[in-house]
Amino acid sequence: MQIEIRKLIVHIEDTFHDGGPKLETPARKGYAAMVIRNPYAGKYVEDILPMMEALKPDGLAVSRRLVDALAGGDISAVEAYGKGAIVGEAGELEHGALWHVAGGYAMRELLGEAKAIVPSSKKVGGMGTTIDIPLHHINAAYVRSHFDAIEVSISDAPKADEICYILAMSTGPRPHARIGGLAVSEIAKNDGLR
Repeated sequence: MQIEIRKLIVHIEDTFHDGGPKLETPARKGYAAMVIRNPYAGKYVEDILPMMEALKPDGLAVSRRLVDALAGGDISAVEAYGKGAIVGEAGELEHGALWHVAGGYAMRELLGEAKAIVPSSKKVGGMGTTIDIPLHHINAAYVRSHFDAIEVSISDAPKADEICYILAMSTGPRPHARIGGLAVSEIAKNDGLR
């Protein structure tokens, strides 16, 4: 199966403060998205797993593109991640779920086998639909300082027969994070889901 990409988007944002003192290093987060044709749009197909397999190289390519834009290719700078999908109206939510392996595992592989599950969101919607992509720490899901999200909306996507697959990352915590909980410095070997 050939994946037909119509569009790639990369968005990076730096936050210098969030009402408190100016940060020495801005809080940086971003996303990379690819808009593809949905080969299953408009019909029910029982076996959709071939598409999940076909998406794997694209998941790695989108991950690399995001790390390059976010951190100049430095994987050690990435501290949080998330993923998501917006499925066009002629598709189904399950088509967005194909990104769990292709996108999530790709980020974990690129980042050196990150330990925490990749948080996710998905929905069905039309062009310009907005989705919030959740973020949390790459090695411990319960590091509160890194609980965040980034909003994604693409003005001309997804068309009814398309899917927007999205990966998101940040290089650190929220600006002025100070609500306690497990600290990055306290992450232990088996804290992936803790």
